[in-house]
Amino acid sequence: MRTQRTALQGDEPARYAWRPAPGEMPVVALRLGHGADFDGAHEAHSHDFPGIAYFGTAGGVVRHGRRAREVEAGDLFVIAPGDVMGRTRSDDLLGAHGWGVFFTADALGRDTPGTHLAWRTHPLLFPFVHGGATGALRLKVPPKQRPGWTSRIEALHDELQHRRDGYREAVSAHLTLLLVGVSRMAADVVGDLRENAEPLLAEVFDVIERRYAEPLSLREVAAAVSISPGHLTSTVRRRTGRTVQEWITERRMVQARRLLAVTDLPVGDIGRRVGITDAGYFARTFGKLHGMSPTRWRRFNHLNTR
Repeated sequence: MRTQRTALQGDEPARYAWRPAPGEMPVVALRLGHGADFDGAHEAHSHDFPGIAYFGTAGGVVRHGRRAREVEAGDLFVIAPGDVMGRTRSDDLLGAHGWGVFFTADALGRDTPGTHLAWRTHPLLFPFVHGGATGALRLKVPPKQRPGWTSRIEALHDELQHRRDGYREAVSAHLTLLLVGVSRMAADVVGDLRENAEPLLAEVFDVIERRYAEPLSLREVAAAVSISPGHLTSTVRRRTGRTVQEWITERRMVQARRLLAVTDLPVGDIGRRVGITDAGYFARTFGKLHGMSPTRWRRFNHLNTR
């Protein structure tokens, strides 16, 4: 894995870009811990690609945003592009045993509809849209699932190391199953935000979740959380890198993709069910975000449930 460090501006943390070489799979699995592939010694930084850090046992400290957290057994840190990981010391991960998995959206398969688009638009990558100065999202893998997580990542690492016949397909399969696990644990976005000390964002997401299927504006969200629209806009953008309206649109598109995939509802009806009454505007919005019309997306992704 070769990354390129971008020049700093003022006191901004370093940002690293990963551009896989031709023929290189855009996936890497690194052991985390003192004396492992990565021992924690690093400047404050962020990435332009997503990743996860999983610890099967307790030990050490992870620094993200402006916080330092003692690693507990089952900790899973979901690292979005733009998440700031704090400046660390070489002994931060002393006693820790874990894995880091980093990737680009292309790792899910170039032939899969939608994966050539930005990572934000892929359903399995939705947990990675929270990126910002607050640092990585912290989830907890249930005790009974922890051995499975460890063995899955070890199998991924083994495939990347030995590159046996079919390793590309095996890597994509292992990565997909890992992301399914992340997606299921991160389904309660509001609960995760409260757990990670972001009560205002939790309230905003709660309003969006309850009301995205009806006409909903920035002013209405601001009124619901008792804050001015201007203050809300600046706070949400600073915390997540996105505007309130972008989050409303994102939630609507998640539901639109689900309805396109599992129902035969007309496109206009789907637009109305996700809060966009103008069928033309719904189609244009969907096309802008996904690089194809709702009808074409359905053709590639529709699931026959009969």
